[in-house]
Amino acid sequence: MAKNIMLQGTMSNVGKSFLTAALCRIFKQDGYSAAPFKSQNMALNSFITPDGCEIGRAQALQAEAAGIEPSALMNPILLKPTTDVGSQVIVNGKVRGNMRAVDYFRHKKELIPDILSAYDTLAAQHDIIVIEGAGSPVELNLKADDIVNMGLAELVKSPVLLVGDIDRGGVFAQLIGTLELLEKEERDKVKGLVVNKFRGDISLFQDGISILEERSHKTVAGVVPYISCDIEDEDSLSEKLTVRNIGGIIDIAVIHLPKISNFTDFDVFRQYDGVSVRYVSKAGELGQPDMIIIPGTKSTISDMKWLIENGLSEAIYRCYKADIPIFGICGGYQIMGRKISDPYSSECGGSIDGLCLLDCETVFSADKHQSQTSGNFCDVQGFFSCLSGAGFYGYEVHMGVTENKGSTLTNCCGSFRGNAAGCYIHGIFDSADVSGRLIKALFQRKGLEFTGNVIDRRLYRNAQLDLLADNVRKNLDMELIYRIIEEGV
Repeated sequence: MAKNIMLQGTMSNVGKSFLTAALCRIFKQDGYSAAPFKSQNMALNSFITPDGCEIGRAQALQAEAAGIEPSALMNPILLKPTTDVGSQVIVNGKVRGNMRAVDYFRHKKELIPDILSAYDTLAAQHDIIVIEGAGSPVELNLKADDIVNMGLAELVKSPVLLVGDIDRGGVFAQLIGTLELLEKEERDKVKGLVVNKFRGDISLFQDGISILEERSHKTVAGVVPYISCDIEDEDSLSEKLTVRNIGGIIDIAVIHLPKISNFTDFDVFRQYDGVSVRYVSKAGELGQPDMIIIPGTKSTISDMKWLIENGLSEAIYRCYKADIPIFGICGGYQIMGRKISDPYSSECGGSIDGLCLLDCETVFSADKHQSQTSGNFCDVQGFFSCLSGAGFYGYEVHMGVTENKGSTLTNCCGSFRGNAAGCYIHGIFDSADVSGRLIKALFQRKGLEFTGNVIDRRLYRNAQLDLLADNVRKNLDMELIYRIIEEGV
């Protein structure tokens, strides 16, 4: 049976996911079989495993860091918000149904057998399980029914590292305050503190380490610097959605839908020199980009209404008439069609006209399509003719069935018309054959030649995971980490 270690944070987005990935990679480098585990994840960025199960994107990345195939065992419960008060509940990789938050919280402890079964199966297959918590362990109104932080640490008898984010300020209050709000038996599980996202000269924080250790009676296991590496972030608080990647010769505008999902689909473009990616949520922000991408969404009809209400639908159509290429993925593909209908209320119910950029219509069904896929683009016309014959890989995860009455984009799904194209395949840009051709064509449109490197996203991500692990290893006391794992709770 595997030994374990758990990372809990003082709040959301303190870097637990990245540190979990880093530890998975470090343990792999050190010759151990490691696996990530997150009992309950709330995220709209998901991934489809080889056997067709849906899990959080972060756990798929962490599995990649560990050098193993992603599995539903690593994330037995995934919540995908459909409204502000409800989510689609996915258990063991399959849809259980839509639930209001109040109903889910009332019944979530009934899922403990599923959590423990997944954990025990995973632990029987590996040497070390790296567990990631969620949010904060001291949301006092939620602690009684906790199944993801200290509640889980107790269930699987795991020691805990508590992570604080110094970049957001108040790291002393974060760490010491969190410890003070824990019960004694919970506090005893915390075997070390980690100060994350430090900017500047770490030697200047030596007094800070002393203060933390004196006040908390816990060892500071490391002060990890703010690491500049290009790794996918599943968190809705990701700065990629708010901080513009500026200064590029090529301007790619991604529509920031209210229920945007799988925004990691577009991280590939950030690895290209001379390309900027920005997220647009207002009509006045769109301007005249070189390409527009309409991403996936967990609530297609309500996001289409949002596009109409804030004027973005008209702005996108004007860009289409100006021959600016537009590509839609999953929900974005559905939005680009003529009509979207949800007769079974799979998402929010009702029907609405789409942007009418593609000659297709979508009807939502009660069943969810989940699969990995690969293939080639068909003989495409217009701007996206640059992709004709290109090979791709990715995955599909959607409720809708789309009838395409126009030209077919790929050999497995999708449509194109003029300079508009769309399909269901998440990760379709990750192939060097696809992203490379697109970037070269966008440069050529401006009378320029792209002379940078073209690289497959998988290879690039693997190199970035090594960079992350190297930096974390240098700044964490790995001897202490291994001792914590060996001694347990």
